[in-house]
Amino acid sequence: MDFSKVLTDITTLTWLALFIFSLALASLHYGRTYLKVGRYRKNKRKNKAQGEYIAIPPVSPMPPVSVVLTVHNDANWMKDNLVYLLEQDYPQFEVVVVDYLSQDDTQFVLKICKENYKNLKVVSFPEDVNMFQGKKYPLSIGIREAKYDIVLLTEADSVPCTFNWIREMMATYHPATKMMLGYCGIKQEKGLFNLLQQYDNLEECGSAFSATLHNRTYTAFGRNLAYRRSFFFDRKGFCTHYTEPFGADDLFVNQNAPDSEVRLCIQPDAYVATAPSSTYGSWRRQRRERRSTRHLHPLAERLQRDIYPISTVLLYLTFAMLILGGIFPWQILVGVLALKLAWQIVAFSQLSKRFDIKLVHFFAPFFEIYFLFVNTISWIFPLKKR
Repeated sequence: MDFSKVLTDITTLTWLALFIFSLALASLHYGRTYLKVGRYRKNKRKNKAQGEYIAIPPVSPMPPVSVVLTVHNDANWMKDNLVYLLEQDYPQFEVVVVDYLSQDDTQFVLKICKENYKNLKVVSFPEDVNMFQGKKYPLSIGIREAKYDIVLLTEADSVPCTFNWIREMMATYHPATKMMLGYCGIKQEKGLFNLLQQYDNLEECGSAFSATLHNRTYTAFGRNLAYRRSFFFDRKGFCTHYTEPFGADDLFVNQNAPDSEVRLCIQPDAYVATAPSSTYGSWRRQRRERRSTRHLHPLAERLQRDIYPISTVLLYLTFAMLILGGIFPWQILVGVLALKLAWQIVAFSQLSKRFDIKLVHFFAPFFEIYFLFVNTISWIFPLKKR
């Protein structure tokens, strides 16, 4: 092939340089995020002196734990699922349920459970005394009422996948640990909409867990998150962002993780699962609620996380410009892009395999393009407070 025209055309050389640069950034993201989390080793940490992985022995005896969650008109969920929390295979733990303004049968379900389970503690709020929006106030009360120093948070739409959930989460515990991050997945069902939710959840979890593995924790997920009760109150809890209706997990971790010991637990027995959204509208609103606190993260951190979507947009833009220009051989461009897509699928397959999600990696390139548009729209039209 004759590249003489390419070498003398400044515009083509510029687009080609940008194409190669954005391709390198996107490929690096797949390796550092999908592949790294997908191949994460159980209970091992890298020895910085020797550059090797060494085993982390579990602490014995295992520390007592308080599981804390808030409920609101969740009687039906508790009838079926509260037992998965109360009958965990763990030597010493309690379950603290904060019942905030429930008007269904929640109080009666909790009363029956309390008669049969001595490790259940109920905190009830019959009147609205929350001067702020969201669940931060009732959750902070539940943490205050917890008996033990380690609190393990979950939510009333999630269920531990096994009865060893607490045991596996605490297997990564160390006396110096301040936070422990766990995985919450979405139950897999048939259909493209479920695959779309699976990809979005895996992408978000993969990015968050990869940051933790690189010692740059910036967020966590309140359905499976543990930290010390004393640490929570030493850092003033949610006081700095009480006026924000969302971000009980995201903002607290973002503000306090950088200078704290954070550990990751993504072993199968420590997984928590939640039901998928039944409608596109409800799922879209959940995403917008989750992303509504992003503007409160440090600017440098946000810019660093934006490198991947920006590089992806630049990649497809430069690809289109080079094709339309007609000077650079389109066969080479298509071949390089095909290799990029293959690498993306292979890397994402490692992430989906880690969390036992099937088929979604084949759709990763298409979902990637879809979310570039969706996230841009969410950024332009942010969720308004009500």
